[in-house]
Amino acid sequence: MKIIEWLKLPETRCIEDFDDPATTLLHAEIVQRKPFLRKLYIDFYRQFRMAVSEPEKKVLVELGSGGGFIKEVIGNCVTSDVLELPNVDRVFSALNMPFEGASVDAFFMFDVLHHIPDSRAFFKEALRCLKVSGKIVMVEPANTLWARFIYKNFHHELFDTEGKWTLEEIGPLSQGNGAIPWIIFSRDRKIFENEFPSLRIVRMHNHTPLRYLLSGGLALRQLVPSFTYPLVKAIEYGLSPFNNRLGMFQTIELEKID
Repeated sequence: MKIIEWLKLPETRCIEDFDDPATTLLHAEIVQRKPFLRKLYIDFYRQFRMAVSEPEKKVLVELGSGGGFIKEVIGNCVTSDVLELPNVDRVFSALNMPFEGASVDAFFMFDVLHHIPDSRAFFKEALRCLKVSGKIVMVEPANTLWARFIYKNFHHELFDTEGKWTLEEIGPLSQGNGAIPWIIFSRDRKIFENEFPSLRIVRMHNHTPLRYLLSGGLALRQLVPSFTYPLVKAIEYGLSPFNNRLGMFQTIELEKID
């Protein structure tokens, strides 16, 4: 993989500890200075905002805010992370959240669920915190033909479709299985629906086959000029009928129904 090594950003070559807060802060810097990637984050945040009616009047919480900047799109969103970071409002685990029962209108998560060590415990805790009609909106890795090829061959995280709902607790970011969202909501959908009948799956949508790759993500150089973002987005729109084979990400929206 010599070409991948050549494409790596110099400052990411020596990362050894993904659980070090300094690594997350480095990722935040990379997002801000890569216009293509920054625009993609904004589009994902807009998906979150559109999932909630009158978001400015709601209690909204982002879990695993990390190196993101959701407040630029949803100004009243409470940011949080399990790591002690200077740019988040609250520090806590998604398995033990500091909110009163039935007090939160929506939880937003970008690449977070597949890092949580116990998904069942998270859903129970989220149900406790959510108001009726409250939502969990997630953008997570998809399990398509294209996504599997990329994640299994060019990504440092595990992508094991035979895995369980739980993870070995190593560290909040070093542990992970990118296939967990697919495992829970596709492979084991009936199990999820039986165990969590109060969490209705509102929609699941595969998308974004190209933009993240071309941005270089958090580790590689940006592969295309920034001004091509609208063009690439238009190409993705044209490819949308094939998203169930090509999409690299999946938006999953759950709603508490009682």
